[in-house]
Amino acid sequence: MTAGQASAAPVAIRCGSGSDTDPRLEVALRAAIDAALADLARGEATDAPIAADLAFVFVSAAYGSAIRPAFEMLGDLIPARHVLGATAEGVVAGAEEYESGPVVAVWLASLPGGWLEPFSLEYSQTPDGGMFAGWPERLSREWPPNATLLLIADPFSFPVDAFVRRVEEEHPGVPIIGGMASGGSEPGSNTLAVGSRTYDSGAIGVVVGGGVRVRPVVSQGCRPVGRPMVITRAEENMIVELGGRPAFERLRETFQAVDAVDRELIRTSLHVGRAASEYRDTFRRGDFLVRNVLGADPDAGVIAVGDLVRTGQTVQFHVRDASSADEDLREMLCGNPAATRPAGALLFTCNGRGSRLFAQPHHDARCLQECLGPLPVAGFFAQGEIGPIGNRTFLHGFTASLALFEPA
Repeated sequence: MTAGQASAAPVAIRCGSGSDTDPRLEVALRAAIDAALADLARGEATDAPIAADLAFVFVSAAYGSAIRPAFEMLGDLIPARHVLGATAEGVVAGAEEYESGPVVAVWLASLPGGWLEPFSLEYSQTPDGGMFAGWPERLSREWPPNATLLLIADPFSFPVDAFVRRVEEEHPGVPIIGGMASGGSEPGSNTLAVGSRTYDSGAIGVVVGGGVRVRPVVSQGCRPVGRPMVITRAEENMIVELGGRPAFERLRETFQAVDAVDRELIRTSLHVGRAASEYRDTFRRGDFLVRNVLGADPDAGVIAVGDLVRTGQTVQFHVRDASSADEDLREMLCGNPAATRPAGALLFTCNGRGSRLFAQPHHDARCLQECLGPLPVAGFFAQGEIGPIGNRTFLHGFTASLALFEPA
């Protein structure tokens, strides 16, 4: 650098979002695109358009047969390098959650210095086992620093758990964030899109890295009760002994030690969290992968959970209700004031949350805005949420999984 020459300031990451509820899908889509473009350019001193690198479009299933033709126009309608779309039962846009009725949400991001590679995948069984077809050549080579995989999958045709294991083997430590499309109730009833190509099965996504960091936040909506204990005997998904005593006895001890509110939650909403990492002396919120309790047998002394368990794992009983879910999400979002403020966010929230869990509508979207906003946000109510706990990615239920876009 010569004397008097100043280094150029880094170009900031920018995001924008827009939505519309017109019952005519093409009208709503164009209006949402215009709103997102205006939001992306907000605060700029010039009228020159901001170049969008990545776009996500979420469309409610209420539009029915109009969705596929509209998605086939996405690549032409949206001025972005990469466009992905999905159908959903309900859609998140800004601080609003639209749980029914027609709505379109468009989210745009300008990611200078970012590394982006979109993909669409199909799963098939072969004589040698399952196969994921469709990986771009670029993703068969080394992935960039800060790589994160954003994934939207069809729940009827794409085995997310198997895919996660494959990615963990080939790219250990790369977080996967996303959700299961919820726009249909039977095979072939969801629509996914990359550019102007549409699919009714498989999965779509994009790997993001380089000069962009996508920070995952996963709120499972539970809080622990009792104390952590070590499984001393297990059989597949059954906890037989905790700390050398029948598991049901340990549950009874926990029940007797808590107050009346938690006793009722244990009766109606009991879960078990297993530690994501055993290499800790103490455990905090977010350190446990939470799974449903499927049943308990006082005679046999065992507790059945919705996951495989093994001897030596640390577990703790958890309960879930609206208050716990609100507390958990706020702690995850607001608990680290030193964290970088994101430029935008994608929100994948369970279709069992919203007004089905909370007394007031728009809970997760407004909590996100209260903690980190104002923030361009879009997302949808998913049929399963994808996100990391510790250093591993899992498929969740009743969870809010967020992708926060930040400079690397």
